[in-house]
Amino acid sequence: MSSLTMSDRSPLISAAGLAKRISEASLILLDATMLMPTPQGRAVYQPTERIANARYFNFDTEICDSSNPLPHMMPSAEQFQAQVRALGVNDDSHIVVYDTLGLFSAARAWWMFRAMGHKHVSVLDGGLPAWKRAGLPTEHYPLKATICPGDFTAKPQPKLFCAANEVLAALQQSGIKVVDARGAERFSGTAPEPRAGMRSGHMPNAVNLPYASLLDTDGCLKPQAELAASFAKQVGNAERYIFSCGSGVTACILALVAEVLGYQNLSIYDGSWSEWGASAELPVVSD
Repeated sequence: MSSLTMSDRSPLISAAGLAKRISEASLILLDATMLMPTPQGRAVYQPTERIANARYFNFDTEICDSSNPLPHMMPSAEQFQAQVRALGVNDDSHIVVYDTLGLFSAARAWWMFRAMGHKHVSVLDGGLPAWKRAGLPTEHYPLKATICPGDFTAKPQPKLFCAANEVLAALQQSGIKVVDARGAERFSGTAPEPRAGMRSGHMPNAVNLPYASLLDTDGCLKPQAELAASFAKQVGNAERYIFSCGSGVTACILALVAEVLGYQNLSIYDGSWSEWGASAELPVVSD
């Protein structure tokens, strides 16, 4: 289990910390599980077990821009606001997001709320597995739930996401680091992409920091000193950081760690390799 040092201002919360706050009226728990893609497609997540009163935050097929052919792209502020209000989210809610895989897709939900201006969002370190390892209770999702609508008002922070043209320009700027969260073999081009039709390799001048290298065997973040060493070695200092991955999900794990470590000026390339790897107009290199 992770021994990461966390403060009250950290975007992370431990299972023990959440257990102490589980009865707070302002707490909103969101299950943001998304399953990994494969060349054959991706299994649809069927929510069954949850931490008490959690709601399913489906950013994969619902809380996303369904008009965009790219997977789970960020929706408009109006759409996001309406859908999270339906989940009971208020401006003063303390939102805790988690997933059932440890720490995989929850960071994406955290970043989405940040990009829409919510100030009090935490990620459960280690997710549902960490909660269960601590001996804490779960329940089954009800067949039907009544949720009192919330009053959350979106306040978009456009700099937290960026598009392909901005990334292309950033690759030529020494003050900006573009950091790829995919595994080393995918980055080097020696392993195929899990999505069909994608080129293998990476963006010129991008650096690689696989998200999985930041997690321990329990799916929690590694101790802060190890995270800091990984960032210092693989990423280094810059004026701005743009994180990319396969489809804008695990890049948010890098953003989460960067925020824990005190890095600033962070952005997510929303289209990530799903866009870049499919476009013949965008440059790709391999090792």
